[in-house]
Amino acid sequence: MTKLDTRRAGTGKTGGPTVRAAIDAFLDSPTIKGNPNTLRAYTGVLDRAAEVLGPDRALADVVDDEIAEALTALWGEAKPSTWNRNRAAVGSWLTWCASKQHWAAPTMPAAVERRRENNDDTKAVSRSRIDRLCRRRDVPLREKTLWRMLYESASRASAVLALNIEDLDLPNKQARVTVKGGDTMWITWGTDTAHLLPRLIAGRERGPLFLSEYRPGPHRRATTDPRDLCPETGRARLGYDRARILLGHYGDGLRLHQLRHSSATHLGDANTSANVIMAKTGHKSLRSVQRYVKPGLAAVHQATETLSSPRRRG
Repeated sequence: MTKLDTRRAGTGKTGGPTVRAAIDAFLDSPTIKGNPNTLRAYTGVLDRAAEVLGPDRALADVVDDEIAEALTALWGEAKPSTWNRNRAAVGSWLTWCASKQHWAAPTMPAAVERRRENNDDTKAVSRSRIDRLCRRRDVPLREKTLWRMLYESASRASAVLALNIEDLDLPNKQARVTVKGGDTMWITWGTDTAHLLPRLIAGRERGPLFLSEYRPGPHRRATTDPRDLCPETGRARLGYDRARILLGHYGDGLRLHQLRHSSATHLGDANTSANVIMAKTGHKSLRSVQRYVKPGLAAVHQATETLSSPRRRG
């Protein structure tokens, strides 16, 4: 039995909320509950952390080292981006408990610091590759529409997957989304997405825009948020993990975020101003935009050609 198992088995102090109750209160707070994307992400992370820490234990009994052990057990072998994202979710919960509710709670140990995420300057893919992928006959309409929308809107996949038909303004090629932090903004798309959307919607008037292939069984249906079920077909909202797997399958390892990154990079290559790109992507600062709009390889090749002798260009 590990030290964590031993501590979980004890009863410890009394008073204060349990781990489960503290998590439920945090997830029910306006900042988290008001953003469906954030709520889904935090629920998944904190539910797993609760199982390791012991959901019925008093939060005051949990010590800093247990947080470190839980994070390491759950995500110690994950990629730096996954580690940082889940670590931040747990840290937000603990900070909220201590600062907003004034509960006795552990703090994030120094031993579980953020991990460096290496920049990958090859993750922007060419527009021709995206076009070829979306024109393949073996790719279903749903995937083509999702990928086109992600690329043309430069939006986060979580926000696009959370769209309902009622959110769409089809004549103006735009939709209202809730983004990271709970803010609301418009995303816009182009002609290719506009041509696909009516076929995907197929006359439906409400419910999730992107649906799963099949209707969920009784158990899953009973545990699914009604907002994630189509009232007309009974099918559930397409989940991020399933969308990620499908793009990796058809796109030879392509990742959902690469569509957003490629979009911003291509706009930068076309000399679109950083302010416009920031408005389109929903980033909060020009510094964040600069990371995404770093000129791509095509722009570097074009610039390189200006260094060649005039008679050898072409």
